[in-house]
Amino acid sequence: MVELLPLMLERVGILIIVAFVLSRMKSFRQIIHNEHDISAKVVMIIIFGTFGVISNYTGVRIGHGTVTSQEWLTNMDSESAIANTRIMGVTIGGLLGGPIVGIGVGLIAGLHRLTLGGFTATACAISTISAGVVTGFLSKRFNVQEGLSPWKAIMIGITMEFAQMGVILLLAKPYEEALHLVEVIAFPMIAINGFGTLLFVLIIQEILQEQERTHALQTHKALYIANQTLPFFRQGLNVDSCTKAAEIILNWTNADAISITDQSHVLAHVGAASDHHIPLGNMATELTKKVLEQGNITIAKTAKEIQCFNPCCPLEAAIVLPLQVHTKTVGTLKLYFTDSRKLDRVEQELAEGLGKLFSVQLEMAELEVQRRLLKDAEIKALQAQVHPHFLFNAINTISSLIRTDTDKARSLLIKLSTFFRSNLQGARQMLIPLEKELEHVEAYLTIEQARFPDRYKVELEIDEAFKKILIPPFTLQPLVENAIRYAFPKAQNGTVKVRAFQEDGGMVLLTEDDGKGIQPELLGRLGNQTIDSVKGTGTALWNIKKRIEEIYGHTASFQIESKLDHGTKVWIKLPLTQQKWGEDVVKSVYR
Repeated sequence: MVELLPLMLERVGILIIVAFVLSRMKSFRQIIHNEHDISAKVVMIIIFGTFGVISNYTGVRIGHGTVTSQEWLTNMDSESAIANTRIMGVTIGGLLGGPIVGIGVGLIAGLHRLTLGGFTATACAISTISAGVVTGFLSKRFNVQEGLSPWKAIMIGITMEFAQMGVILLLAKPYEEALHLVEVIAFPMIAINGFGTLLFVLIIQEILQEQERTHALQTHKALYIANQTLPFFRQGLNVDSCTKAAEIILNWTNADAISITDQSHVLAHVGAASDHHIPLGNMATELTKKVLEQGNITIAKTAKEIQCFNPCCPLEAAIVLPLQVHTKTVGTLKLYFTDSRKLDRVEQELAEGLGKLFSVQLEMAELEVQRRLLKDAEIKALQAQVHPHFLFNAINTISSLIRTDTDKARSLLIKLSTFFRSNLQGARQMLIPLEKELEHVEAYLTIEQARFPDRYKVELEIDEAFKKILIPPFTLQPLVENAIRYAFPKAQNGTVKVRAFQEDGGMVLLTEDDGKGIQPELLGRLGNQTIDSVKGTGTALWNIKKRIEEIYGHTASFQIESKLDHGTKVWIKLPLTQQKWGEDVVKSVYR
């Protein structure tokens, strides 16, 4: 028993060395990663079946009271047996490949053992085939790909060896010889094969973990590249944005050239072959046209497959990815290589990930365009709410003053132009200074008060510190207009107050009137939807609330409070942390 241990360890060492060499081979790694593919299963049966055959040939002969290890075992007499590592290869094959692989490997190793002879030939063949079947069906429960515990692997390997010893005792004849054999080989084979199974599983897991690390690295790189190119792809597909994006991709991948196209032209090409792959030129390769037509990822491993019109083109390999927006192919991303060996599986996976991320970015760019168009439509809807009678009445008022008070008529004309200029300029900006919104309010009030002197009073309580803070345009003016038009019956004089103050780290804009108030059944709907009414639709309030939610999210709020015969308050709370954005642009518009 003692002299058998180092001999068995030597046999295990041979198989582990072979396993390690295989683990460094790209083809073997691909087989491990695609264990569910039928061709991979066939190859695994061959590999692990070969392990079993080698174990049979290199086993230790035990018979006639001697242990012989320095020979290649091809046949044995009826009184001899073999101590080997056959069960280890069968166990690993079954755990790794499942029932099909386990049964296949068990049959190869077991039947081969049967041909070598010896008084344990039948018992060893049956135990080997049984081990393949059992471990094959155990593979679903103890999945090596999902992190089989090494200790569980040891227990399974040891259990299979125990089972083999039991089968030998049951089937091998004479029983006395079988018992003596088990006494000699049981401990060395159980211990060494269990240890070998452990090492083999660790090698397999290292292959899988290395793949996971590679995927994590590639994912990190893809996300980093996507983050760097996001500002450019969100501008859509144009020469400037695509050129900058292509330069970033070239810098962070192993590609020798990067090209981006739309549906008809090359928009950017950086790197090798830039002399004839020219931006805004026609498509240089038939490969790109094929991808645009079919919308599928295409890989070329030769210059002939790329089909560049220039016979001297140095590009020998490429992966061309469709850039899609809502399932429609709008362009392509191409990674070119001057050496086809550089286009390995890692680069393909990275490119495919980038293609998907860039497609999402282009969809975001389109959504951004749609959002802007929608916002313009909402602003125009707000502008359209200017009551037509307001313009006509303002002109009539000014006309009547021209003969009696020309200075006042001139002043009102200036205020009217300010009012409509504010309408036009506010439609161009997402945020404007509060003081510009107040100018809009003042222009409106001046014209209305010229028509109805002393009918209502407007009080502004605005701290100077808040006048430079940015707010959405058409925020206060529609509220003041609503108060004047709807809060006061014609015979009633009223007061409208507009205040701006700080509260809980934010700015509160409060518009308050002492008018007739809002009916309770309408109060809950105003600001949340438009309503059907002869007097008004609530569109202004709904637009104000929607724009505030879109710009500030949950950091802002819009609230209406009203009590019949006591007036209405509209509270708008905005954060102060975002208020400096866009200030230079706003100033330039209002110069």
